[in-house]
Amino acid sequence: MPEDQNLLIKKYFEKHSFIESSMRSFNNFVEQEMPNIIQEVGDIIPTIIPPDVQDFRIKFGKVRVEKPSIVEADGSHRPIYPIESRLRQLTYSAPIYLEVSVHIDGVQRESFETPIGKLPVMLKSKLCHLNNLNKKELIEHSEDPEDPGGYFLLNGNERVLITVEDLLPNKLFVQHNAIGPSKFTAKLFSHKNSYSIPHLVEQMKDGVIYISFTRFKRVPMMAVIKALGLVKDQDIMEIICDEKPYDDVYINLYNSMELKTSEDALNFLATKSNITAQPKESKTDKVLEQLDQFLLPHVGLTSRDRALKAYNLCKIIKRFLLVAKDGKVPEDKDHYKNKKLKLSGDLMADLLRVNMKVLVNDILYNFQRLVKRGKFHSVKIIIRDKLLTSRLKSAMATGSWVGGRKGISQNIDRVNFISTLSHLTRVVSLLSATQENFEARELHCTHWGRLCPIETPEGTPIGLRKNLSMLCEIAQEEVQEDKIKKQLESFGLKKLGAQ
Repeated sequence: MPEDQNLLIKKYFEKHSFIESSMRSFNNFVEQEMPNIIQEVGDIIPTIIPPDVQDFRIKFGKVRVEKPSIVEADGSHRPIYPIESRLRQLTYSAPIYLEVSVHIDGVQRESFETPIGKLPVMLKSKLCHLNNLNKKELIEHSEDPEDPGGYFLLNGNERVLITVEDLLPNKLFVQHNAIGPSKFTAKLFSHKNSYSIPHLVEQMKDGVIYISFTRFKRVPMMAVIKALGLVKDQDIMEIICDEKPYDDVYINLYNSMELKTSEDALNFLATKSNITAQPKESKTDKVLEQLDQFLLPHVGLTSRDRALKAYNLCKIIKRFLLVAKDGKVPEDKDHYKNKKLKLSGDLMADLLRVNMKVLVNDILYNFQRLVKRGKFHSVKIIIRDKLLTSRLKSAMATGSWVGGRKGISQNIDRVNFISTLSHLTRVVSLLSATQENFEARELHCTHWGRLCPIETPEGTPIGLRKNLSMLCEIAQEEVQEDKIKKQLESFGLKKLGAQ
């Protein structure tokens, strides 16, 4: 029997790697995420344009990444392998090329492909020259045939991106508070593309339920629902109390009874959030713009999504009252179904998304500076490829990531082969090691088969720094929204607003 088990594990590792999930994540970032991030940028419209032009737009098209290469001092261009990067203390990176087109008054005047920067490449990923090489070929390129890859080379140093464990976004978590003005609070991190906005729901002693997000601090939830267009008290009551009535809903409706129309609710929110400098028309528009952009962005970012947002807010109130009034057991934050692991590809996507905005702002600044001087000739000369390269390289070399996080990138542990594998499969929680967080540190039953129950350091980081199990694989299946919606409709579900 033990022999059969050993054979099974041996066969598994002939086709799979310890760090396969991390490798797949990086490949997915290059093939899927990177084009999506470029599409998110949209049209670049400068505020200062040449005097004889009515409409000036810069558009980004397809993006492609070549295999790692180097340009020598004499101008020659050739491929570079990891061993040379180590010996010469270079960064093992690949050039990124982007299609850029210029549209003046609706007519395309300029179209070209330009380098926008260099992307550090994960060893043995699809972009790496070592990908799919057999043991003999790896030895010929001075590589250890047993080395798993899955790390980066920055200035000759081997750096690994640590997997980050975080709470699942777009999910409501209600918790009981021992202290504070509100006995229960509900938190939701709404995440979509570059947006990641925390929402806090509280119920004060007077029974009124408040919501806080971005510019809006402790505003009555009913006022927000009415501002979104769901004005009738009966409709609100039916959505929240579809199973049983709650007295708290009557209290909240009574508190906002002066708000008869969505216009009244918008003016009330404008006063609460101190948007008073503009005239009345732009004041309400500004509030609507803030609600479209920062309230539950995962539901939608346009005016068409307001009804759906109002419906979602009603359901949030219902979930909150189920826990606060009916004694329903709140969602377990430490259950692994409520966690999300950010692998190397997700971390690289976060980094690129932020730095693409920096690149766009730099393009706008250079363009408008040249237009003011009357020296503008071509968009080609205003795109600085070294900006993106230096920012990506700096973040990965220092470990300082977007959102003020530290230690995301670390020098790989090469004490022995086991410690190297351990470092490549490390999972770190974002919780502070100096605080107690007893429940987060404890071994949870859902860690079985996913995380190692033994390997964790002693001292303050105990339970917050973990390691994936040897046979653990992180799934990265694409969610096809349209397909899921069609299936749900076939089960009898109706779209909101449909008869």
